[in-house]
Amino acid sequence: MELHLGIPEKDRKEIADGLSRLLADTYTLYLQTHNFHWNVTGPMFNTLHLMFEGQYTELALAVDLIAERIRALGFVAPGTYSAFAKLARVEVVENVPEATEMIRILLKGQETVVRTARELLDTVGNVNDQATDDLLTQRLQTHEKTAWMLRALLQ
Repeated sequence: MELHLGIPEKDRKEIADGLSRLLADTYTLYLQTHNFHWNVTGPMFNTLHLMFEGQYTELALAVDLIAERIRALGFVAPGTYSAFAKLARVEVVENVPEATEMIRILLKGQETVVRTARELLDTVGNVNDQATDDLLTQRLQTHEKTAWMLRALLQ
């Protein structure tokens, strides 16, 4: 069924493709954060264990919002590990690093998601896609704040 949202299909496709990259980055960061929550050790265990739990919980909610926006634009949201691996820019770390390195890795991941979200702002602004603009603004605020908090732990 044809969509009549006031955004041409070509532009909706470009936005959905960008949101798919954002979804892949967000899910990859979610998985990495959850992994570190399970496996963190050391003197900062309790602080980091709780912080990582809050972060992965927020990310789990975000992936749903991003995927639903892709669907609202009329496209299929990627939802497999292989699709995410092709789209994601967030680095996957296979080993279990020490706690301070976990923080560095997650900081880098948060900043990667910020850049992925920011890349879409001009496109959504040019076609007056306020719904996606609002989603991106919320994601930017969350990831920039989380990056700031992680960065503060490293100082």
